Amino acid sequence: MAWTWRYFEADGADPLAEDLPSESFTSRGDAESWLGENWQELAEGGVGRVALLEDDREVYAMALEPVE
Repeated sequence: MAWTWRYFEADGADPLAEDLPSESFTSRGDAESWLGENWQELAEGGVGRVALLEDDREVYAMALEPVE
């Protein structure tokens, strides 16, 4: 099983930046930990939402917004 992140602009469109990381993880926990460490950099790069994929199946999606 491979766990990966798919990136979207805030409006749901795919981001235009081609230099976004394309990490692959062996566990959901590793994927979520990586996102926890890197979400701010992704948001600054134009990512507004992410979706966690298990192989090709979307597990969940969420917005990358700071908690105020």
